Amino acid sequence: MKSSRMTTYILIAMVLGIAVGAVVHDQFADPALRKVFAGYVSIGSTIFLRMIKMIIGPLVFSTLVVGIGHMSDAGAVGRVGGKAMLWFITASLVSLSLGLILVDLFQPGVGIHKTISGVSSGIDAHAMTLDGFIKHVFPDSAVRPMVDNEILQIVLFSIFFGVACAHLGPRAKVVLEGLEGVSHIVLTITGYIMKVAPIAVFCAMSATIATNGLGILVNYAKFMGEFYVGLVVLWIVLIAAGFLILGPAVKRLVVLVREPFLLAFSTASSEAAYPKMLEQLAKFPVSRKISSFVLPLGYSFNLDGTMMYCTFATVFIAQAYDIHLSVGTQIGMLLTLMLTSKGVAGVPRASLVVIAATLGQFGLPEEGLLLLLGIDTFLDMGRSATNVIGNSLATAVVAKWEGQLIMDDESIEMIEEMEPA
Repeated sequence: MKSSRMTTYILIAMVLGIAVGAVVHDQFADPALRKVFAGYVSIGSTIFLRMIKMIIGPLVFSTLVVGIGHMSDAGAVGRVGGKAMLWFITASLVSLSLGLILVDLFQPGVGIHKTISGVSSGIDAHAMTLDGFIKHVFPDSAVRPMVDNEILQIVLFSIFFGVACAHLGPRAKVVLEGLEGVSHIVLTITGYIMKVAPIAVFCAMSATIATNGLGILVNYAKFMGEFYVGLVVLWIVLIAAGFLILGPAVKRLVVLVREPFLLAFSTASSEAAYPKMLEQLAKFPVSRKISSFVLPLGYSFNLDGTMMYCTFATVFIAQAYDIHLSVGTQIGMLLTLMLTSKGVAGVPRASLVVIAATLGQFGLPEEGLLLLLGIDTFLDMGRSATNVIGNSLATAVVAKWEGQLIMDDESIEMIEEMEPA
């Protein structure tokens, strides 16, 4: 009942935010005044997202270490990680391929007839070099990733720490008990933070609409509509794949993740939904030692919505500039995106950075990103929500493969702590 009420509150806040933002945009003709309003009202969503980011590092580290530490041996960690990566890679290929097929089918960029003007998009196309990727994956400090919220680096350190705890057995018991206490405290804090989620949703929506207006949605209706149709098709494909493994129980999973789905959609942030996803997966039920391991990995390697957007947007830009891409070139682009898009969690405007790098590599105009910058927030809403569905399914599927679709004591405690009376 609590979850149902929160979902209703988030929906109401979203509608009210759109309405208030539209009124402000219509009443204030001066863009500067709209920007001032958006700046003030977005404080609410900024506070919420910063509080969520405040707990992501400690939450991922404590739950992941405890989950791995309770596994019988390092072999179990490798087995679960291998099964998770198998799903991640397959889902990424499906997402990228589907985006490529649909953008060629819909052809949203045909007829725009843009010409190259030499204007910079402002996106760093070299942010995803091999050297940068290596540094992004492997931390040079155990503390800095926690400070910078580098999820992939936190996951890597946590895996080493957890495997060492599992290897030491009784000698690491005190450490695991201490970290388990930390995870309970952080989850309790999460429950408090989630109570203000509707306010954050209202602020985020009203600020976005007040600045851009509903008109921008009309101007880009074709591209956005076709992209969201593609996302719906991707949801159906992912859920169908989940049905093959989970059976009819996949319907219950979809119902359970509706709240983190809406939260990610309305705030355009997958991170905002992470703590709530842990709670909802525990209700499915997924053993906490599986969810606390697979879910953080998914945030770095299983961004299905982002994957689909990369191929969709890249080919759209080529179409807008009347540049023909052969089938071989498009397949090469898909494989390139498959590699360059991994581990982008935490990179600002990650999808745009990956697209910018791909455009340069295939001789496409980087300035084409300017076509997307104005509506990127609205597109990011769909991408973030899709990532929630993909990672929830991935975690449940791995739990099924491991025989860990169980309501263990840790899962019960997690639910109780995130839903304080």
